[in-house]
Amino acid sequence: MKIEEALKLIEPFNQEAAAKAREYHHGLLKPIGSLGELEELAIKISGITGKLHNNLARKVHLLFGADNGIYDEGVSGTPQYFTKFLMNLYSDRKGCGIDTICKIIGVDLKLYDLGVKDLDARAEIDSSHKFMTNGTGNFAKERAMTIETAREAVEFGIALAKECKDNNYDIVGTGEVGMGNTATAAACIMAVLGECGNDNLIGRGGGLTDEAYYNKKKIIKDALIFHKLNKLNFKDNLADCLEILSCVGGLDIAAMTGVFLGAAAFKMPVVIDGVISIAAALLAAKIADDVKGYMIASHCSAEPAYVAAAKDLKLTPMLNLGMRLGEGTGCPLAMQIVDDALAIMNNMGTFESVMLESEYRKILKF
Repeated sequence: MKIEEALKLIEPFNQEAAAKAREYHHGLLKPIGSLGELEELAIKISGITGKLHNNLARKVHLLFGADNGIYDEGVSGTPQYFTKFLMNLYSDRKGCGIDTICKIIGVDLKLYDLGVKDLDARAEIDSSHKFMTNGTGNFAKERAMTIETAREAVEFGIALAKECKDNNYDIVGTGEVGMGNTATAAACIMAVLGECGNDNLIGRGGGLTDEAYYNKKKIIKDALIFHKLNKLNFKDNLADCLEILSCVGGLDIAAMTGVFLGAAAFKMPVVIDGVISIAAALLAAKIADDVKGYMIASHCSAEPAYVAAAKDLKLTPMLNLGMRLGEGTGCPLAMQIVDDALAIMNNMGTFESVMLESEYRKILKF
């Protein structure tokens, strides 16, 4: 499906359904608003699906592997072959973070090789869209990918969202693995927010020495100038976002951008993980503002670019656990909390059902 076709399917968040859900929640056997964000989650799901009562039983997590040419500039403290190594461990279900948490919570884990160096073909890894055999180009010196490849990767993400819908999945998580991708994420976020000179948005990633951290900041800022992204004025949001992805993005970010667009097009809640995932969410929201209504922020990343992106998206992460693993590990944890929120909505009694007087509540303030 072309991006333009998906954009025609995206409808605004269903405010009427959300209002009915809020009214119903106010009648549950509890003080109004006393369950805080759990109430807001259930109401948001109603606004996404258009239904008062929901059960998101079938959960899927999409994990994209891709290497990044910017790694050559020393922006990561972890050897690049770890991308390949970790993808193999995920496929073997060898007890990495994401496969362990998905198994515990009952989330189906799907693996996609978009451009991992030297990764052998495996039945458990979908390599049907390996867009660049050795990963992206080094964006300090050239475009990370062509405009055409960026578009294809976004459209692949949209197709995956449709596939999830067709296979009766109810909620989708987004994750990634690829050494150097905190640099691509920071660059994308800085470009979208018009903060190309603000190196305070650049974090240490997996843990850099002071010297390497200074180098990472300089590399990213210089690259944004080199690609003239510091002069981007967003006359055409789709074209400009594809330009950002082409110049400084990652294949993982491009595909996740498509997943966010596709989830909105097919009315599915979609969960954001950390800084790489939220970079894709920010790009998707820049392309089509209404996708924000379908997003759920799982956990607060320590990366400063994450905080800036979440603020721009007006999303509040539900967890603050100091997590920085990546892989999308925040997503299945968030899905479990969404289940709790829906269980309250579906199973808790109401004042009306037990014939308990509630007139006094009308004058209370919270």
